[in-house]
Amino acid sequence: MKKINVALVRLLQFVVFVVSIFMVIVYFGVMVLLPLDAIVLMTKLMGVMGINGFIGALIATPAVGYLGLIVYKTPGLCKMIVDIGVDMIKTGKTRVEAFNPIADAVKG
Repeated sequence: MKKINVALVRLLQFVVFVVSIFMVIVYFGVMVLLPLDAIVLMTKLMGVMGINGFIGALIATPAVGYLGLIVYKTPGLCKMIVDIGVDMIKTGKTRVEAFNPIADAVKG
């Protein structure tokens, strides 16, 4: 019975690990894909106004780049965004390590 309990604790530990890794990957993936999505949306908006898609992309890319520059120059914003991701990593690591004493208690 102890082996089953240890296996269940380790399974839950693995699930928590996978979920925390998934959340971190999604967070940083969104940070990469957000500007690309803004370019696509602005290109589509310019297409509705009658501007060709290629010309709209040529206009939208520097516009989104300028918005990114504004975000980059905002004091503390980039550091805060990265710190949130690092805190997510630390929290996930802490939660995964919290299962070790439980597994040790079940073993002994």
